[in-house]
Amino acid sequence: MRFTRRDAVVGGLIGTLASQSTMAWAQSLLAPTGQETFGPFYPVRGPRGHELDLTHFPGRPGHALGEVMVLSGRVTDRTGKPLPGAKITLWQANAAGRYTNPVDTNPAPIDPNFLGVVDFESGPDGSYKVRTIKPGPYPEPSGTIRTPHIHFDVSHADYRLVTQMYFPGEPLNETDILLSTLAARRRNPANAICKPVASEEPGVLGFQFDIVLLA
Repeated sequence: MRFTRRDAVVGGLIGTLASQSTMAWAQSLLAPTGQETFGPFYPVRGPRGHELDLTHFPGRPGHALGEVMVLSGRVTDRTGKPLPGAKITLWQANAAGRYTNPVDTNPAPIDPNFLGVVDFESGPDGSYKVRTIKPGPYPEPSGTIRTPHIHFDVSHADYRLVTQMYFPGEPLNETDILLSTLAARRRNPANAICKPVASEEPGVLGFQFDIVLLA
């Protein structure tokens, strides 16, 4: 079979179109949520049977101090396909910037009505919703102050993501030891910051944080 110059041109054109199509598909994918450190206050174990409301401690009459917030979002793959049943552990400091983890030596007070950690799974549509307290800033070993943030440990199939979520407009964001360096370490640092959304409860803050896995 004779291979002509026209065949070469057509073949090259097809290859170019295929390459452009592949590039367009790749660019349309969602940016994955970036990996981060576990941090020193990763919970040894999560609570058992705890409701998705961290503003009260099970079996105690009081409520946690601080600004109440509802955090919601979806867990998806890069195409936007929902990932139901993703296992999630969420942990954070209380409103004063103190973790319940015993290794936290911050002199800020422990809130006896705030557990600060919860285990749950994403719903059939990949969604989740947690009622909690907006965490406070706290000092870290290098001498700087960490900006308010919430930790996530998310597993689905064979993929595991450990990340941190930040809040928009926080004064400490520009100097935070991790957030201020995201641009140098991540392709899309903006997806580490949650979005303010309307809350169904008067006086309660609302935020949305979608999590994109490589799975």
